Amino acid sequence: MKNVNIIGVPEHFNLPWHLAMEDGAFEDRGILLNWTDVPEGTGKMCQLLDAGETDMAIILTEGIIKSISQGNPSKIVQEFVSSPLLWGIHVAADSERTSIASLQHDKVAISRIGSGSHLMAYINAQNQGWDPGQLQFEIVDNLDGAVKNLTEGSNAYFMWEHFTTKPLVDNGTFKRLGDCPTPWPCFVIAATDSFLKDNRGVLGHILEIINTYTLEFKEIPSIDRTLSNRYGQQLEDIQEWLGKTTWGQQQMTSRTLDEIQSRLFHLNLVEEIKEPSRFLWE
Repeated sequence: MKNVNIIGVPEHFNLPWHLAMEDGAFEDRGILLNWTDVPEGTGKMCQLLDAGETDMAIILTEGIIKSISQGNPSKIVQEFVSSPLLWGIHVAADSERTSIASLQHDKVAISRIGSGSHLMAYINAQNQGWDPGQLQFEIVDNLDGAVKNLTEGSNAYFMWEHFTTKPLVDNGTFKRLGDCPTPWPCFVIAATDSFLKDNRGVLGHILEIINTYTLEFKEIPSIDRTLSNRYGQQLEDIQEWLGKTTWGQQQMTSRTLDEIQSRLFHLNLVEEIKEPSRFLWE
């Protein structure tokens, strides 16, 4: 058996991987896929890829592009979720703030530098017409850290995936002031250069399997109930999320990559726009 280490967030987007593993689909091809949840998110996953502590990651597009641009020896091997991610913008439930505009001079709680919660704060600031250079951050590690930070009076705001945080809005922990969608496909599959060098055939099998599962995912009987039960979500929220979500089975286009690099460059988040071959595995 070929051992392959893979990481991702413990969220509903990644259920196709877990179903495939539970079905023994990878083992049938001689691959032992070792999955590790990383609740800290993309910033932490970039660190693990950079250090060679994992072979593959299911990771936010903007985060891995920024990390590769700064020297992370990894490549994007294909899109995973091709629809945008809906980032909810949250404050403590007892906050008097009622609009995104009211957050302009407040600190942002983020999981870590280079994470989606960090980078999307810049996108949101730009969308709102604020000066992104004035943003100030408080690092909270993960969703649990954000709950502690906001509820203990930090007065920061926190951006995280809309449906993952929906139970916290429903139970009165957070108040959501609005949403900020990513202007690009939100999740990609990335792998380290060292893994890609010697495992083209193995990767081909992995992609073939996961693409089969994502193509058929929405057609699985009662998949909405399965997701609701596994991830502690209301059924109607899962159904809304399924309606908004599309999985991808192809490599990212150079045009999409250049658009993302350009946006990051103009926000001063990367130093230069680089050739697609630095980012995209072929």
